[in-house]
Amino acid sequence: MTCCHCKGVEQMFDDRMARRQLRHYRRKGPAKATRQLLEAVAAAGVGGRTFIDVGGGIGAIQHDFMDRGALGGISADASPAYLATARAEAEVRGFAGRMRYIGGDFVERASELEPADIVTLDRVVCCYPDMPAMLGAAASLARGTLALIIPRGTRFIRAGVALVNFVQRLRRHPFRVFVHDPDEVERVLQGHGMSRRHLREGMVWRVMVFRRQALT
Repeated sequence: MTCCHCKGVEQMFDDRMARRQLRHYRRKGPAKATRQLLEAVAAAGVGGRTFIDVGGGIGAIQHDFMDRGALGGISADASPAYLATARAEAEVRGFAGRMRYIGGDFVERASELEPADIVTLDRVVCCYPDMPAMLGAAASLARGTLALIIPRGTRFIRAGVALVNFVQRLRRHPFRVFVHDPDEVERVLQGHGMSRRHLREGMVWRVMVFRRQALT
């Protein structure tokens, strides 16, 4: 991630957006695609396991996993506002002491982290320019499950993202959105020893769950 893009993330996902998303989460719970990811991961069991939530935002996945009996985890996010909001909500819920909060570029900081049973990337790969680097870093830390949500790579989605980025350039805002080829995403993860076990597509988002292949 370039310094310009880091600044773009901080500006885009600021205190105001974090507060707004937390209010929405408290009223309605996780977004639809996030709920689908949570249920798919929970089907294989979350209790007694550790996790890393990459681009964890206000902590929707973290809060759900802890409610389901996870041992603890790591929240990694480039937005200081999101990290502070996720931590504050965890304190309210009583499990902040079993969480670790990591700021900055996840790819650069991944080597500092211990592997976990579950790694999640909820709509964060589309915020990062170097998809293979992010997924490689995430896969290297996933002992068992890796779950992610990415945009579908349709013409409609690509056209919409191109429009968003055009507006961002007009505003001179450094944040950009990326639509990485879903097939290439899968090939990258397969190259890191992961096999897809779950796929669900909506109008915009693709929810995928991968498991580490057993060594033979």
